[in-house]
Amino acid sequence: MTDPSHPAATAPDQAQVDWFAEWFRHVERNIGLAIRGKPEVIHLVLVALFAEGHVLLEDVPGTGKTSLARSLAASIGSRSQRVQFTPDLLPSDITGVTIWDQGAREFRFHPGPVFANIVLGDEINRASPKTQAALLEVMEEHQVTVDGVAHAVPRPFMVIATQNPVDMDGTYQLPEAQLDRFLVKTSIGYPSLDDEVAVIETHRLGSAVERLEAVLPLDHAQTMIRIATEVYVPPDVQRYVATICHATRSLPGVRLGASPRASLALVRAARAQAASAGRRYVAPEDVKTLAAPVLAHRLLLTADAEAQGLAADVLVDQVVSATPVPTAPRG
Repeated sequence: MTDPSHPAATAPDQAQVDWFAEWFRHVERNIGLAIRGKPEVIHLVLVALFAEGHVLLEDVPGTGKTSLARSLAASIGSRSQRVQFTPDLLPSDITGVTIWDQGAREFRFHPGPVFANIVLGDEINRASPKTQAALLEVMEEHQVTVDGVAHAVPRPFMVIATQNPVDMDGTYQLPEAQLDRFLVKTSIGYPSLDDEVAVIETHRLGSAVERLEAVLPLDHAQTMIRIATEVYVPPDVQRYVATICHATRSLPGVRLGASPRASLALVRAARAQAASAGRRYVAPEDVKTLAAPVLAHRLLLTADAEAQGLAADVLVDQVVSATPVPTAPRG
């Protein structure tokens, strides 16, 4: 593999990635005060934040999806908004609307809740496809166009959408072809017995989320995003990513594999993952760690595969296990 210390014109220096990793851990610990026993999920959401990606949380009710999103928003000195998706929600309720100002005798744009740094879209699968499409468009374009005028959303900009896989009556499943607007898809799952006991014990003191303080200034978050984009990706790791994504396209049981856009998403996330470990370069283990959460929701399985109970994340893990890992030169 190409020497990971290879000097790249835009690569951050070691002091910068050490600074990144220190603040990353600081935010992780702060969120962990409210979300017990889920360090891997917290880490993944933060990787998505600093990779400027969006997160889809799918889990059964009551596992802390909304609390995780609120904890992230509370930990960063930024503006956050929550949207409770319902069937009667209109696209303009998300993006905003232009209204005639009688006093000023002109039309003025009134921004919707997407004009925030952290946007929590609660139960996104309960909104109509038209309203879902409005949010997905903002996620991709980072701007809202109303009456022919483009309005940019603030940066950083992150959407954390939640959906429940149960009680599907009256819901609208997200279009499979548009799921790749989310950088990662994950679930929180039930806590361990000891963690659940700790939640019960601390709940008498009030909401743990409400007690969280902002520990990361907004300008620091913006700098961390810039540092992540500058992390060096050795050529052999680039080929490793492409090989994994290419292999998903010929998997039995998969009718649509990971696209080149998925390769770019995996590299983007791996850069933030590497910086969180205090490295100036992406290593194969960064790719292996993130392959399933970044790629699995982008695969479309055949009807037979779904009937057999095959899971996309398991298929991705199989591909990663079968793909030769680049090795760093010794000596």
